[in-house]
Amino acid sequence: MRREQLGDLTAFLAVAEEASFTRAAARLGTSQSALSHTVRRLEARLGLRLLTRTTRRVAATEAGERLIETLRPAFSEIDGKLQALTALREKPAGTIRVTSSEHVAEAILLPALMRLLPNNPDIKVEIGIDYGLTDIVAQRFDAGVRLGEQVAKDMIAVPIGPDVRMAVVGSPSYFKDRSVPKTPQQLAQHACLNLRLPTRGGLYAWEFEKGTRKLNVRVDGQLVFNTATLIRKAALAGMGLACLVEDGVRAEIENGRLVRVLSEWCPPFPGYHLYYPSRRQQSPAFALLVEALRYRSPKRKV
Repeated sequence: MRREQLGDLTAFLAVAEEASFTRAAARLGTSQSALSHTVRRLEARLGLRLLTRTTRRVAATEAGERLIETLRPAFSEIDGKLQALTALREKPAGTIRVTSSEHVAEAILLPALMRLLPNNPDIKVEIGIDYGLTDIVAQRFDAGVRLGEQVAKDMIAVPIGPDVRMAVVGSPSYFKDRSVPKTPQQLAQHACLNLRLPTRGGLYAWEFEKGTRKLNVRVDGQLVFNTATLIRKAALAGMGLACLVEDGVRAEIENGRLVRVLSEWCPPFPGYHLYYPSRRQQSPAFALLVEALRYRSPKRKV
């Protein structure tokens, strides 16, 4: 493959991912007209239409989608091998991009980075906050953070925290004139704070388990949010019951600002994991980050 052909493929993939010639040109540091000429040249050489263009958007054709499926893993592997060349340097260096929820970034990622980065000035870390199940390959992240049960099977997953539990909580003011639910079914009698899932657009069904019994409960209430941060604030304000990860509301439970219910229905499950593609060639900088985040169970006292 000649050098200009590789450049044409890079240009096409940038336009397809950005769905815009303008944004892709800015990303590649070139002009929109030059980029358009490059893509048309590639289409002419292949004898196929790769992109459909309208005044509002740019989208890949069927042939374009097939080419994207070929290019993404190939370019990802090339990027990984190029990053691995930093092993030849005396000091680990480079930029690492990680996608995470805000709570995990604050509670786990930031404390680890505060320990790692001062001693490694050539390492840069970019954290993108996203509550959806981000495609880290397509979005060019080096790694992501999810609960263990959400990690795809083709990813390498490294635990970065202990097992977690969900917690159903409400404020003392909420329970002032309401009974405490004893079973998940009784949630139907309560105002609940719903979470809209960013990936599929549906509402999260609260999950419960006790012994061999498993229940998914569709709750109802006047408020729906797409972030756990606002759900927690609404629960503190007495607006309804919330179902949140336990460590995100532990302090409020301990100081009495939130009351926990149905705890016997919320068993532990695999906690947060850092995940990345199995084919990814680890750079020294990335390897240091993984080790800085890796969770190690506390040693039991004898």
